[in-house]
Amino acid sequence: MTDMSSHHTLRAEWAGAGSGDGEAGNMPPLPRSAPQSTAGNLRQPIGVVRDVAGGSCMVVFDPERLQDCGTDSDPAVAMSGQVGSQVKIRVGRSWLLGIVRKMRQAQQQEGHGGIVAEVDFLGEGDEERLTGEIFAFRRGVTRYPTPQAMVHASSSADLRQIYASDGRASISVGTVHPTRDIRGGLYIDGLLGKHFALLGSTGTGKSTSASLILHRICELAPQGHIVMIDPHGEYMQAFRDTGYLLDVSNLQMPYWLMNFEEHCEVFLTSSGSDRVVDSDILARCLQQARAKNRLASAIGKITVDSPIPYLLSDLLNILQNEMGKLDKGTGSIPYQRIKAKIEEIRADPRYQFMFSGMLVGDCMTSFLSNVFRLPANGKPISIIDVSGVPSEITSTVVAVLSRLVFDFAVWARDEETRPILLVCEEAHRYVPNERNSDGSSVARVLSRIAKEGRKYGVSLGLITQRPSDLAEGVLSQCGTIIAMRLNNERDQAHVRAAMPEGARGFLDVIPALRNRECIICGEGVTIPMRVAFDDLDPRLRPASADPSFAVQWAKSGGEEAMVERTTQRWRAQSR
Repeated sequence: MTDMSSHHTLRAEWAGAGSGDGEAGNMPPLPRSAPQSTAGNLRQPIGVVRDVAGGSCMVVFDPERLQDCGTDSDPAVAMSGQVGSQVKIRVGRSWLLGIVRKMRQAQQQEGHGGIVAEVDFLGEGDEERLTGEIFAFRRGVTRYPTPQAMVHASSSADLRQIYASDGRASISVGTVHPTRDIRGGLYIDGLLGKHFALLGSTGTGKSTSASLILHRICELAPQGHIVMIDPHGEYMQAFRDTGYLLDVSNLQMPYWLMNFEEHCEVFLTSSGSDRVVDSDILARCLQQARAKNRLASAIGKITVDSPIPYLLSDLLNILQNEMGKLDKGTGSIPYQRIKAKIEEIRADPRYQFMFSGMLVGDCMTSFLSNVFRLPANGKPISIIDVSGVPSEITSTVVAVLSRLVFDFAVWARDEETRPILLVCEEAHRYVPNERNSDGSSVARVLSRIAKEGRKYGVSLGLITQRPSDLAEGVLSQCGTIIAMRLNNERDQAHVRAAMPEGARGFLDVIPALRNRECIICGEGVTIPMRVAFDDLDPRLRPASADPSFAVQWAKSGGEEAMVERTTQRWRAQSR
């Protein structure tokens, strides 16, 4: 501020403000001859409240005091008054914590000098009388400040109290910004109990951060039950020692576990009115095929969705017999269509992981036990690599796995609860918004888990680089948002809509985050916070590192053999 008269006017306002709110307002102007110590910077106010609303207030900062604080050895004090920093406001004998959202130079017509800032309220705590620090911090506001209340810098000691664990089970994932040693933790029950979403543009360290969080959860709960859908085969490397790894070579997912809707997605190729006819035929024949199994006779009444094993050859024979009936009510073409598709899939080696003749036995119990890690046997996470699954049925495979998680939880309600975490990478591919929706069953399954899974002990973790392409209803059901840098404005707008009001002060920081930095808000944390993720051991990282063009293009030799090997794998459709 260049106008000294306006500076003295602001100081005079503070002196008047302090007369009814403790001794801080009557402090004499700070000497400019030497830098203030941390204790001095904490005692002296840095601003004054001008306007108060329900969830925020307007504060006028003194630029000279901010300059004093900027040279402080405490990084939290040094950042005071900057966008994204925490400040505390005196309210009687307690402190109200806020975060600076916006700043601007005061206009001349406003009648005072200084810097005007919008501060959002985060929570409140009691004042330690000897040190002036915050303790017994709690979320929410019960007593609001009044205009002319004093605003002070927050110290690292304050932030240590604010971000300290309250005793609930938690994992530590990084360091709270701007401090060097205050740990950022996530409460497990809050994080998983109401779902979470990890969002970030490509190249921000999203996959490594997801691996870090899952590794910490596995360390805390070695008998946990986590299922991760990995569409690119990135996480196999990260969990090769602690995870149960499944891909097309060993998944062995029986085709008869599909419900009727999923059967239609795989076996029917028609659309419109023809699809209605085909689905009626398939439903009738499929139920007859399931009924031929001895399990069906033991159970009694079964439905077309009952996970009863059946033979594909039985289904084909039933289709043939139905086609020969004179009273079938339709031509033979629908039957021939369905038969041709089933025979095509049965003969295609790419589908052997699901439609092999070896999968006709009743292996449902062992399959669920392995996939859901029941028991975990020291490997609480199963990584299901679907990158080798034919693209035309990838979404169906994901739908089957997701639905099995939910249905298992529903039918196990009479048992002791065994919560299961389902993590879905590239979630926008499976739960798209209305504009990109294709009506697939996987979107309905994951949407249902997002809305109802909490009641049955099923937690959903969504990882995506395009939150704007994700179904809005699903993102809004995520109680904890972990937002890394997002470059697209539409993505930022969707995250802004999903985040709670108290996190608005952090939202504008999202485009400016560094790699492996994030904003965490919601049920998994006490208050919103900016965290720098810990470094992860290279052997625990996913295989998602970007190749170096400069390094790789400087190498030469062996290209012909590499192309030959790739061609062979390509032709065999096998890795």
